[in-house]
Amino acid sequence: MAFLSPRFDGIEAIFATLPQQGVIEVNSRANTHPMLLRAEYRGGITKIELIDAHSSPKIASDPLVKRAIDEEVTLLRDAIAAAPMLAWRENTEGSVVWANGPYLLQSCAILAEGKELGWPLPQLFATARAHADGKDARQSLNLPSGKKAWFNISSKAEADGWIRFAVPADAAVQAELSLREFMQTLTKTFAQLPIGLAIFDAGRRLQLFNPALLDLTHLPADFLSMRPSLLSVLDAMRDRKMLPEPKDYRSWRRELVQMEKAAASGLYEETWNLPDGQTYKVVGRPHPNGALALMIEDISSEMQRSRRFRADMELGQAVIDHVEDAIAVFDQGGHLLISNAAYVRLWGHDPGESVGDSTLRKLSGHWRSLSAPSGLWTELEEFVSTVGDREAWQGEVRFLDGRLISCRFAPLSGGSTLTQFRVEKPKDANRPKLAQTNKRGSA
Repeated sequence: MAFLSPRFDGIEAIFATLPQQGVIEVNSRANTHPMLLRAEYRGGITKIELIDAHSSPKIASDPLVKRAIDEEVTLLRDAIAAAPMLAWRENTEGSVVWANGPYLLQSCAILAEGKELGWPLPQLFATARAHADGKDARQSLNLPSGKKAWFNISSKAEADGWIRFAVPADAAVQAELSLREFMQTLTKTFAQLPIGLAIFDAGRRLQLFNPALLDLTHLPADFLSMRPSLLSVLDAMRDRKMLPEPKDYRSWRRELVQMEKAAASGLYEETWNLPDGQTYKVVGRPHPNGALALMIEDISSEMQRSRRFRADMELGQAVIDHVEDAIAVFDQGGHLLISNAAYVRLWGHDPGESVGDSTLRKLSGHWRSLSAPSGLWTELEEFVSTVGDREAWQGEVRFLDGRLISCRFAPLSGGSTLTQFRVEKPKDANRPKLAQTNKRGSA
């Protein structure tokens, strides 16, 4: 009856009348394989005969054809039984009329204790949710262990129902879950960054942005959520005066196209000086599959500190340039840090023109060439390279032209060393000359 019911309408009720009628003949349903059922009841024995309307006596009588058919049927049965997926057929009412081995095993796995698998077979999946166009519809099964088993279900319509396949998708679900968690982690990380981040896809549509971008560009969140194009974003920034003001709009649009090309090749990095005095550092970097990442950083405070540092350096240089003594400062490694105008006048060269190449060893060689032989320069080289406590000291050298130079060397913070040179006047320079004495006496 389990075999006949899906194929013959009302077969159970018809068989109930068999003892009274003795013989019955029933044709199969119109949407099933054509068959004739003939049943005969004689002396308490029921004889049932099924006749296939498409059967051919010639094929049935040919042993080679029959063997080929049997071999093909065996091959197909073995293949579908060994397939790593669940396969089953449903009639138009949604009842399972056939299933392969993995489907039966999965049905047994979810049976409650004390129950056995019977006919009709259980419906494991809500097939009404499966797509009629054959595309995959993901569903899950609740296992007795409390876990879920995920499957991608595809369907194919037939004349008398559906044939469906359920492919295990646990690995895909786990990969998607890991990717989702990773994206959430990235999103939380990007949300804490003070740098504005905008990622555009290959079509230059905005796909991802962080809150810092809203603060730096003053663009509304609903505008960015609509996934505007890169040019639309830059246009909106220009309307809010968050871009450097160009000379004309045409050249500005041309610069935007060049900017996109440079960012796509990883070469775009510029500093934007905005009309309100802010300074932004903008970097464009390519991403896989033609995507583009745009990073905007507010460096206004850094630029102010840099300008203040340069102003302090210029002020310090101006101060020591007004000192009459020649001054040069070296770091602990013997590299020149700063010198003044008096040094240039005294030693006849400007070491500031090539500070990176100006070392104590080179400069002391220049000093030796202009002065009489003295061990003072060797002592100075040892003093500069000494690590630890040091005390200031003085010495004298004489130029080849006879001038006496008073030298003073003192330690500074950070291991630096101050060198100070002064031209001493002759001791009798303050004595009155003879002519001046006579004038005073006669007066």
